[in-house]
Amino acid sequence: MTATGSKTDSATTTRRPPPWPIRFYQSDVGKKYVMAITGIVGIGFIIFHMLGNLHTFEGTHQINEYAEGLRDIGEPIAPRTFLVWIGRIGLLASLVLHVHAAFSLTIANQKARGTVGYDEKRNYLAANYASRTMIWSGVIVLLFLAFHLADLTIGVKAVNPDFTRGEVYDNLIASLERWPVFLIYVIAQGALALHIWHGAWSLFQSVGINNPRFNHWRRNFATGLASILAIGYLTVPFGIMFGIIH
Repeated sequence: MTATGSKTDSATTTRRPPPWPIRFYQSDVGKKYVMAITGIVGIGFIIFHMLGNLHTFEGTHQINEYAEGLRDIGEPIAPRTFLVWIGRIGLLASLVLHVHAAFSLTIANQKARGTVGYDEKRNYLAANYASRTMIWSGVIVLLFLAFHLADLTIGVKAVNPDFTRGEVYDNLIASLERWPVFLIYVIAQGALALHIWHGAWSLFQSVGINNPRFNHWRRNFATGLASILAIGYLTVPFGIMFGIIH
């Protein structure tokens, strides 16, 4: 076979398509489904984490015991902290997919901006405003997550000089009794509530559940969920700042 023939055969060889999950994710519909699913995972974790935080009102022993209990999940069948790390890896993968899908859809929306007709302009601008709001609230939440991990999980001394590993109750008070940190937490919880409100509202639309008869239920669900989580998370910093937790 000649060299020319080899090149022709190579050029005409059909490339094997990627697996179906990857092909599905490459579409805008697939990315919306991934955003919805990973959003549900994130909301589930946020609810669980909020309930754990409320142990702070029960005192030092209860919140510290709760934190240690998380590390002991699965014992003696699984090694200590094994299931916690599995959960952390799963949450990290979910976060990466959520951010990547959001970024990709934002780029796609920007490219489509010039193709929107006059009759659709008003609806597009409304959708684009909601999208931008989601992006900015998401960025604030991501920055806060990095700060929060450094503050109360990793214990970076530059962020929380009085951090002591294993002393969850004391670490919370040492951190949140400082006004700058208190304000950071309040602003971050506002951004989180806004992000969850938009996310919970658009969740049903992303998976094809969009009927005007049910839109008021969707709105009430989004508003109620965002409000409960905002109040639940803000009780701890306000409780510390005003001496209820001491």
